[in-house]
Amino acid sequence: MDNPEVESDFLRSVHALLRELDGHHPAFQSERGMLRWTLHKKIDRNPSNGALLIKILVKELERAERCNYRQYIIPLLHTLMYTLIKAPCIPDDLYERVYDFCKKLLTLPKPYCTIGLDYARQLKLERTIPGALYQRMVSAEQSLKNDSFPYQEKVFMFVDPDLLSEAVCRALIDEIKAAQMSQCMKSCMLCVIERAFQTVLKEHSHVRNVHSILQGKPLDVTEHYFQQVMAAIEHAGRDMSAEYSQYVEELGKIYSTLLSTSEKDVEKTAVEKSLGIPLPNPNISFHLWRDEDQLWKELVLFLRSPSQSCEQDSLSPELDIFEFQDMGPDFDCCEQTRLSVLSNDSGIERDLPNPGDENQSSCTAEAEHSRLQRKGCMKKKGSPLDSLAFLQSGSNGQGAKPTGKLHRKSGGSVMEPVAQLKRLHTARVLVLGDDRILGRLAQAYYSLRKRESRRVFLTPRLKVQFYYVPVVEEQPTSSPTEEGALPDQTEPCELAAYLGRADPWYESNINTLCHMIPKLATMPSSPSKSTVSELFILDVIAYYVRLGLQPVFFQVYAVKLFFSNTDLEPVEDIFLIELSLMLEEFNPSRDSLPTKKKPAVDIPGADLTLMYKKVLLSNREKEETLSLRSTGLVIKAIPSNETEDLVCLNVNTTEVVKISNLSGRSFSLVTNTIRTRNIKIRSTEQRTFTVCLDKDSRRLYKNVTSIEVFPCLEPSYCLQKTRTRRSSFEEEEDVGLAKYLPKSLLLPINTFAGIVQ
Repeated sequence: MDNPEVESDFLRSVHALLRELDGHHPAFQSERGMLRWTLHKKIDRNPSNGALLIKILVKELERAERCNYRQYIIPLLHTLMYTLIKAPCIPDDLYERVYDFCKKLLTLPKPYCTIGLDYARQLKLERTIPGALYQRMVSAEQSLKNDSFPYQEKVFMFVDPDLLSEAVCRALIDEIKAAQMSQCMKSCMLCVIERAFQTVLKEHSHVRNVHSILQGKPLDVTEHYFQQVMAAIEHAGRDMSAEYSQYVEELGKIYSTLLSTSEKDVEKTAVEKSLGIPLPNPNISFHLWRDEDQLWKELVLFLRSPSQSCEQDSLSPELDIFEFQDMGPDFDCCEQTRLSVLSNDSGIERDLPNPGDENQSSCTAEAEHSRLQRKGCMKKKGSPLDSLAFLQSGSNGQGAKPTGKLHRKSGGSVMEPVAQLKRLHTARVLVLGDDRILGRLAQAYYSLRKRESRRVFLTPRLKVQFYYVPVVEEQPTSSPTEEGALPDQTEPCELAAYLGRADPWYESNINTLCHMIPKLATMPSSPSKSTVSELFILDVIAYYVRLGLQPVFFQVYAVKLFFSNTDLEPVEDIFLIELSLMLEEFNPSRDSLPTKKKPAVDIPGADLTLMYKKVLLSNREKEETLSLRSTGLVIKAIPSNETEDLVCLNVNTTEVVKISNLSGRSFSLVTNTIRTRNIKIRSTEQRTFTVCLDKDSRRLYKNVTSIEVFPCLEPSYCLQKTRTRRSSFEEEEDVGLAKYLPKSLLLPINTFAGIVQ
């Protein structure tokens, strides 16, 4: 029965959530990001109130649709679906109302239609097989051995130790340890079994008895019943036309068999309508990002690792990284695992060892039996179309042909891709830090795509998704006199600020962690903080990686740098957010000093020449050349406001303009902005400058005389283009497989809604 007090409390919490989205919540700015977490924690403590909260959320969704309050729809829908997964025994009429509402979203533009279609499919499955979403989520996230549903997922948390303090890293490690120490393979299997009996058999099941019976059984017994339950769920999911009563009967037989094996040990307890069965936290591994190829290595290890077992420790070796400080800064736990073994087999049959050359202690028969025998065979070369499908899928399906628009791509496609690959593994790569960690992620992603273009390995087996949580610590700014010091950055998390403007739900839940995580890291530990129910950071991250499935694509840019020393080869690098160009101090030789009188006013800066293609809203490009005197410039790849969300570079130059007045000659500084996709910058004087990429002082290039900036091309496209040029002289248009491959390298960052127009 409905409880008026609980209903009133839920209603106040939901309305406070909506006021936070509108920005009309100034009195509780310090609690931003806590409202949604607090609301779902109430369901964790009392799951029987889940249906009541869903009823309130459905009413608010219907009101938002009637009043055209579209900014409320996606946050309310995400909150509702997460409650539906957590809470058991939802009435069928609520399922029907939510399903009908999701179908209405199909008439709206993206991202509403994309999210509506995804949730409509999930609701149809959940309505047919109650508890299927919970059971599939737990089975995949914990990598449980399962023949019926063999999907596996894992969250890789990457942190740069040079950007975040040891206290912040330790706080993250402590939460991951606290969550994973309380859940193993057996406990997660118990959750799946108990939830299936609770949602299907309802009042005919005794969940407490099931838990007490299986808790005392060996692991293989629990795994046997888990396999049976999952097989029943997936059989009903594949045969949607089958009667629901058959599924109930099958689970009833499993339940009866379980009770009959331990009738003597079973104590008849009162039937509890909604016993709280927790949703285990996803499997998260913590990594200190030291090696450039560390991301690729971890993904390969994930593919080759077996499913999780209760005897294996699922914690990452990096969780105890601070205990290895005495082994030196170059020590890396990941280097202990070998990814490949060098073969000394030449491939020629006559080079095989003779039986007489082997160890004389072994008998001749055993030696002959163990000798390698080469069979007559032929290497099968994969079809180019298969490689094309893999490379297209690994590039998120973004086609090579330009769309004719400058607007940023976001979200997935409503229609299924042509070459749908069944990949059983999903890696969710989560990075924490400011814009500098994103620059490093772009480098790792480019390296990953380059490896895949040469030899496809991960793409047909693994789906990779990227997530970003901004974290900024209060650090003293470097003094201007310090060597290599950079100018103060007004916004250390530009990409996160853009995602917050594009997706208000990302702003409310994720951007609030920017300064909250360092504060929680410095707070003294309390006994309640170590309990699983109070892990705020981990709960928010789990909510993000589970429901943040709409990517926003960011163009990666390449830069070619030329140096004053002609003996040095030009260097190519990439950046994602910003390139800053600073003039270096000019110390001319005595012979080059002018003999005329020194001018009254020393004009700062240097003469630069900019050659670029001006970008217009009509998607036309106009080549222009500009000469100016400037003190420096900054090239931005992320728009500063939502009204100018175009995929192009904003070149902000500080121009020195000479002024003549009655008091003499003077100058003023004027800031100009140029929109372009490609630009070449060089100094007409004997001046060099320093280039910094993505605000990272570790990525400085000095003594640079000129640079070229252009969109970074997808490595698979470049490889196919090179192969085509060998057999064809047509270089202007794409021919062969290059026509179907993505041309630009786009980095997808997942959010809750993509870009909300």
